[in-house]
Amino acid sequence: MTITLGHYLTLGAILFALSVVGIFLNRRNLIVLLMAIELMLLAVNMNFVAFSNYLGDMHGQVFVFFILTVAAAESAIGLAILVLLFRNKSNLNVEELNELKG
Repeated sequence: MTITLGHYLTLGAILFALSVVGIFLNRRNLIVLLMAIELMLLAVNMNFVAFSNYLGDMHGQVFVFFILTVAAAESAIGLAILVLLFRNKSNLNVEELNELKG
């Protein structure tokens, strides 16, 4: 049995759905929210790589490198903000963080 494009797309859809469920079910912990967003980006990246391999071009794989670069920068900045929030508030509960409202 060979692994086809449908298998990759199904796995990508399952990972994307798990990340959406993780975002909607967990609205309290910011670290879990960031992990769910990263899982969402990785599911999209897997679909890009699968289509790139299926179509025989490198455009999808090059685009994945740009997405991974943005995701790494987002993770670094997000974790830095979380560390500062934890130092100031001593918790990471989303419902209690209302200072960021404009």
